[in-house]
Amino acid sequence: MSSISIIGSGNMAGAIGALALRGGHTVEVVGRDSDKATALARALGPGATVGTWGHAPVGDIVILAVLFAGAVPIVSEYGEELADKIVVDITNPFNADASALAIPHDTSVAQQISDVAPASTQVVKAFNTLFRHILAAGDPVDVFIAGDDAKAKAKVSAFITSLGLRPRDTGDLSMAHWLEGAGLLEMGLARNGLGFDISLGVQVGGAE
Repeated sequence: MSSISIIGSGNMAGAIGALALRGGHTVEVVGRDSDKATALARALGPGATVGTWGHAPVGDIVILAVLFAGAVPIVSEYGEELADKIVVDITNPFNADASALAIPHDTSVAQQISDVAPASTQVVKAFNTLFRHILAAGDPVDVFIAGDDAKAKAKVSAFITSLGLRPRDTGDLSMAHWLEGAGLLEMGLARNGLGFDISLGVQVGGAE
């Protein structure tokens, strides 16, 4: 297994961190608020450590588990410390009431992250169509991914599989825009009759 770094100390960071530890990985938690990062690492238990904000993450895979407005500035701040890393963007760029996307129609948060990241950094969109409690349950749900580098997507897919989840490759990074739109679609479904105990998925050959 491998070492995973998570930038962020909120609910999604906790859910992914717990699944990663269960899957046999070690987890480094990094937060601008070191007290919150330390508290999350302690809550996760053995195998979780605390990293130093702004320093190169330990993991080859870096989960960016922050609010979308902070994602691009954080990657810009880290700069070359993210060189040769795989950065997984899990954000959804919703407006204030989650009724629309808050970024232009011809881009995505993942693409904006890629634009400011070092050239050797590979950005993969993933996990954004899963509500935290659905992810935390650990059931074998679909995780849609998008990215330009086949090797990076293969590594992220292997990580997702190790969590007991199903990776679904949607294509290159331009598909991240549509995954962010799918997150908005899911919010609409949840609010208009289905409730929040749902996740988006596909059926293959008549079975999930």
